[in-house]
Amino acid sequence: MAPWALLTPGVLVRTGHTVLTWGITLVLFLHDTGEPEPSRPRTHPIPPLRQWEEQGELLLPLTFLLLVLGSLLLYLTVSLMDPGYVNVLPQPQEEAKEEQTAMVPHATPLRRCGYCMVLQPLRARHCRECRRCVRRYDHHCPWMENCVGERNHPLFVAYLALQLVVLLWALYLAWSGLRFFQPWGLWLRSSGLLFATFLLLSLFSLVAGLLLASHLYLVASNTTTWEFISSHRIAYLRQRPGNPFDRGLTRNLAHFFCGWPPGSWETLWAEDEEEEGSSQAV
Repeated sequence: MAPWALLTPGVLVRTGHTVLTWGITLVLFLHDTGEPEPSRPRTHPIPPLRQWEEQGELLLPLTFLLLVLGSLLLYLTVSLMDPGYVNVLPQPQEEAKEEQTAMVPHATPLRRCGYCMVLQPLRARHCRECRRCVRRYDHHCPWMENCVGERNHPLFVAYLALQLVVLLWALYLAWSGLRFFQPWGLWLRSSGLLFATFLLLSLFSLVAGLLLASHLYLVASNTTTWEFISSHRIAYLRQRPGNPFDRGLTRNLAHFFCGWPPGSWETLWAEDEEEEGSSQAV
């Protein structure tokens, strides 16, 4: 096998993310910002990482490093783990209980995927990039080169939250080291790299903040990105005026992060159908 055959898109994306993360961290640690100038007083001066190190205050730099390392480990975990692939090989079917058979209607038969030919559970979708069907499919994340699905979606939200904390802290550190009261040539030599880092961090912070806010909204309503965007194309959503999986904010969050209360999506869909039928009867 040729060495370049190992350079898959996933390897390139994860390597790029790792290099970029530690590159920005090194800029924040090694950039010589010095003391603030008298012409630029600070009401509440907070020294950047370089000054903390020189002053022997290692708690905050170590905390920042641990947060960066934690966000990177979460990124690799979400990127490399199984997002909830539907088994291709047929699994031995357990004998269905009588009450489960009565609750799950025959109006929601399993759909066979036209690509991998497996029976798709409710809320599953085929990902063309991964070439697999994913349970509770949310979206395919190109920055992770992996799907976000039933298994790794909670960790994905946790990663976004931790990453946003790191980015905002790094953004402040970069801003605190910038000096604007200098000649243009001198400023470009002393602060050009740090200013480019600040612009990059601003962009990443905006993206991470928007992603986190949107996913928290979807989690609170027990909806996936795919269902939110393409509800008009999904059979089990076209048949309902509302979201059949929404059980209120508290239960939605508990089920998403803790898996409680347990139960299949088919059961929730059937319960919603029974509630609609009873309300119409009244």
